[in-house]
Amino acid sequence: MVPTVLANDASPAEAFDLSHWKLTLPMDGDQDGNVDEESVSELQSFTHPDYFHLDDHDRLVFVTPNSAFTTPNSSNARTELRQMLRGEDTSIGTKDPGNNFALASHPDADEYNRIGGFLEATLEVEHVSMRTENPERKSAYSVVVGQIHAGKDTALMQEEGGFGHGNEPLKIYYKKRPGDDTGSVFWNYERNLGKEDPLRTDISHAVWGGDWNATDAPDEAGIALGESFSYRVEVKGDTLHLTFSAEGHPTRRFEKDLASNIGVDGKIDSDDNPNGYAGDGMYFKAGSYNQCNTKPDSGACEGTGNWATDQANGDYVKVVFSSLESGPTQ
Repeated sequence: MVPTVLANDASPAEAFDLSHWKLTLPMDGDQDGNVDEESVSELQSFTHPDYFHLDDHDRLVFVTPNSAFTTPNSSNARTELRQMLRGEDTSIGTKDPGNNFALASHPDADEYNRIGGFLEATLEVEHVSMRTENPERKSAYSVVVGQIHAGKDTALMQEEGGFGHGNEPLKIYYKKRPGDDTGSVFWNYERNLGKEDPLRTDISHAVWGGDWNATDAPDEAGIALGESFSYRVEVKGDTLHLTFSAEGHPTRRFEKDLASNIGVDGKIDSDDNPNGYAGDGMYFKAGSYNQCNTKPDSGACEGTGNWATDQANGDYVKVVFSSLESGPTQ
C-alpha cells in the first residue's frame, strides 16, 4: 500500500494497512519487565516519535538502538511488525493455527488461517551502526528488514519430526561495513534443527553484493544507504518464491522448497531437517531487527541504552518503508 500525503502527526496506520500486524518496540516503557508491544487494535492509532512514525513524505520509519530492551529469546533489539492473521479477534491465540499460515504439506494444513501468503515491500536503509569491537561477526553492521518466522512450540519439539523450534526459514538482511561505499543485500535460510544442535546454522544467499560471509566491498554491485530496493516474498504450496528488484540493478529471483532439505541449488543438504518446515506454523515479520548484539560478553556493537546518547553516537539502525503489503497467495 503506497501512502497518501497526511498531516505530520498522523499515525502510521493512517497511511499503511496495519490491520493484521502487531508491533514490538525496543523498550519497556511501563517497566513491567517485558518488551513493549502494541496490539492490532492499539496499533491503529499508535506512533512513537523516536522509533515508529511517519516521516515528512508519509513513509514508515523503524528505528532501533543497539542497546535496548528486547524479547527473552533474542540478543538483538527490534522495532518490528509481526503478522497477526486473526486481526483484532483476540479469541484466537497468537500461536494458534488460526493466526498463522502453514505449508501445503503440513499434516493439519486445513486448521491454519491460510496456506502460504505474500509479503511485499519497498524500502531503504538509512543508517546502520558502525561501532563494534567484533567486526568479524557475520551479522555486524547489519539489519534484518523482513522475515518468515516459525512458531516456537515446546510440546511439538517433543514429537517426532523435528518441528516447533521457532527457527527462521527466511531473514532478509542489509549489511554495510565502514569504509565501503555500498552495502550488501542477502537472505538467509536457517536449518530447522534444535537450538543446541551444532548443525543449526544459516545458509546465506547473495542478492546484490555479497552474502554474510563476504569480505570484499560490494562496490557498484551493492546498495547504498538511502537507496531504495524492493522484495517480494511469496509462499505457494510448499515453495518459497523470492524476488528482489532495485533501479540500476539486476532483478534477482530464488526458489526454495520449504518442505524438504533441498537447497536453492537443487542439492540435498543432508545436515538439515529432511522435511524442512513442513510441520511448523509460520508468520511474516517486517521492520528494523537490529543485528548488533550488545550483551556484555558479545562485544558486537556499542551502545549505552540512553537514546539521546546512542543517537548522537550513531549506535542504531534506521529503516524507512515507502510501501508494505501482505496477503494470501495470488
